[in-house]
Amino acid sequence: MHGLHCAALCATLLCPAPLLAATVFRCEDPSGHITFTLQGCSEQQTLKLQAANNPTPGSGKPVPLAKAGKTPRNKARTNRPEPVVVAEKRDGCGDRVTGSARRTAIIKEEILGGMTRADVESALGTPDKVSSQNGQTRYHYRDQQGNSRQISFDEAGCVKGKR
Repeated sequence: MHGLHCAALCATLLCPAPLLAATVFRCEDPSGHITFTLQGCSEQQTLKLQAANNPTPGSGKPVPLAKAGKTPRNKARTNRPEPVVVAEKRDGCGDRVTGSARRTAIIKEEILGGMTRADVESALGTPDKVSSQNGQTRYHYRDQQGNSRQISFDEAGCVKGKR
């Protein structure tokens, strides 16, 4: 029994205490790229020691948030550049169904011409049967009452309908 207590004491002493602060190497290469590491820097990098402090929450004085400087109202409006749209998402079906109309139709489980296959599956779920003929695909649905419904897609995967 005494040996077990001694082994437990040794194991406790050998376990390191959790580190709340450590010193790490701050390595900067000639191009200005900075790396923080515990292993040291290569010969081409300049070495500086960096203190890293990670206090536990609630263990110290709270740090106040930065305060934004006030800008005059009229100056803020005149200096704003116009927003530039870099890219827009296209649905591949000519964007015939707008975002709000698409969402409303999906919620109401309605299908509109120009919807994509993903839109139809969002509205009605996975089809019971899929058939293809001459590059055109049809989704077949059947509900619990036995009613059937077919949705036809063109070659681009868009619901056929009025243009």
